[in-house]
Amino acid sequence: MGAEEEKNKKASETNPNQNSNLNPNRNSITEAQFSAWKSRKDANACASKAEAARKRAEDIAAGVVQMNGRELFVHEPWVFDNTQY
Repeated sequence: MGAEEEKNKKASETNPNQNSNLNPNRNSITEAQFSAWKSRKDANACASKAEAARKRAEDIAAGVVQMNGRELFVHEPWVFDNTQY
């Protein structure tokens, strides 16, 4: 590690503008562009989650997949009724 640090230090001494050229900001975006992208991304994520939830509900209704505890409690609450004991 010491050799790498020395090599980087020597390179930065020979070319002091090297650090500024590592990440040139050629494609800067405005706040409005970022907000539009973020809202599209959030809308797509929300739509995909809703689609997955709808498909899971259909699969549960068809008996294709096994329900977890919460889904079992919502769909068949009589299973958790302890008044008989």
